[in-house]
Amino acid sequence: MSQLSDLLDPSAILLDASAQDWRAAIRLSGDLLVSTDATGSDYTEAMIRTVEEHGPYIVITPGFALAHSRPDDSVHRTALSFVRLAAPIPFGHPANDPVSLVMALAAADTSAHQAALAALAGVLADPEGRRALDTATTSAEVLTALGADSPAAETTSSAATPSAAAAVPADPTASAAPEGRGSAVVDPDAVPSKHLILTVCGNGLGTSLFLKNTAEQVLDRWGWSSYLDIQATDTISAKGRATDSDVILTSGAIAETLGDVGVPVEVIENFTSQSEIDAALRRVYAV
Repeated sequence: MSQLSDLLDPSAILLDASAQDWRAAIRLSGDLLVSTDATGSDYTEAMIRTVEEHGPYIVITPGFALAHSRPDDSVHRTALSFVRLAAPIPFGHPANDPVSLVMALAAADTSAHQAALAALAGVLADPEGRRALDTATTSAEVLTALGADSPAAETTSSAATPSAAAAVPADPTASAAPEGRGSAVVDPDAVPSKHLILTVCGNGLGTSLFLKNTAEQVLDRWGWSSYLDIQATDTISAKGRATDSDVILTSGAIAETLGDVGVPVEVIENFTSQSEIDAALRRVYAV
């Protein structure tokens, strides 16, 4: 199985569960982590406090929430749990409510789960993969859906091309086209790129990695990956590093927490949508 399904114990899957509100839903997902000895109960409460402090940014795509918090002594190993609710419930997200699927992530460090989250983003972005999670009748079917080959990436209208108003050179970070490299025109008011995009969530470990993964797919399609670095980070670090970046990609709730940081902050509703992130980056880089 994939790294994603390797992190999800079959006994940490609960289908058609009842929850009165979002806190109860997160507790269900946290209890599954506790029952498989992945975490202590303190971690469940930490996941709830994260939403209380930063808002419902964990609802990263319609109907899906990724509950998580920072690594601490209550996390014994990196693991996931999966809860499908019998009746969807609101988490307070303006675009992605109500939530029917809740996965909890316990990360023992800042890197072991990155490949798994990239795979999860692919499953959620694929209509067939998402449908399989919504209709699975057994734990084995959930694991099959999560362990499947990565689905085809979401497509948009075309690869990035300059608009009539703002043509760009092959290197988007250049302040002008190098001598002898054609006749590309650069907006005279453009600011030289700092070669960095930040994706931000409350802890820098979960939802920001979804944004990073999807944004990297967009840059790969544009042919810009060698020019721009994308780094996932938390709100505290983002405030200190904002002016070193071209743009911050984040949720509406986190954008409110950040406030004015001196660079554009693009709010993304669906963290698995290449088309939404494509549009945001086109605005920033005048493509």
